[in-house]
Amino acid sequence: MLTVVKVGGGLGREAGDGALRALCAQIAEAGARHRLLVVPGGAEFADAVRDHDRRFGLRPQTAHRMAILAMEQFGWALVDLIPRATPCVDLHPMPEGGVPVLLPAVLLARRDPLPRSWGVTSDSIAAWVAGAVGAGRLVLVKPVDGLFGTWPPTDKPIARLTVDELAALRPKGVDEHLPAALRAARVETWVIGGRRPSRLTELLEHGRTTGTLVTAARVAPA
Repeated sequence: MLTVVKVGGGLGREAGDGALRALCAQIAEAGARHRLLVVPGGAEFADAVRDHDRRFGLRPQTAHRMAILAMEQFGWALVDLIPRATPCVDLHPMPEGGVPVLLPAVLLARRDPLPRSWGVTSDSIAAWVAGAVGAGRLVLVKPVDGLFGTWPPTDKPIARLTVDELAALRPKGVDEHLPAALRAARVETWVIGGRRPSRLTELLEHGRTTGTLVTAARVAPA
C-alpha cells in the first residue's frame, strides 16, 4: 500500500533542527519497508509569501503559485535531510529506490484543480496527491499530536473524526478546504505529531497510533 506522508512546515520552524532531522531519519528507515511518497509543507518559505501578500495585496493566483514554490523549496531541503531520498516532479511513474519527495511546482503548473486561495495549503494539496496516485493512506505530520477541539490544546487529541465532523469543527492546524479535498480523494487520513517520529512507524506497521483518524463516515460499533 502506498502512503503519502506530508511533512508539515511547522516542524521546520521550530527552534533547533532535532525534531525534523529525527523525523526525516525515521521516514528513511520506514521507506525501506513501506511504499512512501513525501509531500512537503511550505515552512518559513510560505510565511514569507504570506508576509508579501499582506504587504502588497497580491492576486490570489499569484500568492497560490508562490506558496507552491515555497513547498518546492522545503521539498529540496527534505531531499537533503531524508537519507536516500529521491526528488520527483510527477506522479507517474514515481522513481524507484529510496523515498520519493514530490517537488510540486511543475506538476501543479500543469494540473491544479484546487482553489487559488489561502484556504488551500499543502494539506489539501497532499490530499489531492493521495487521490491522484490511488494511495491507501494519507498522513499529515504536524508539530502537535493530532487535531484538537480547543486551542491551545489542553487534552489528548481527538481520536476519530468523520470528514463531515472535520468540516463542522474547523480545527486549528489544517486548512479549511481539507474536508472537500478528502471527500474527493477517498483516502484514510491520519494527523499525527512529528516530534515523536516513532508514531509514523507504528502507524505503518500496525495501522494505528496516537493521533487523529479522519474517515469518510462514522463506523457503527459491531
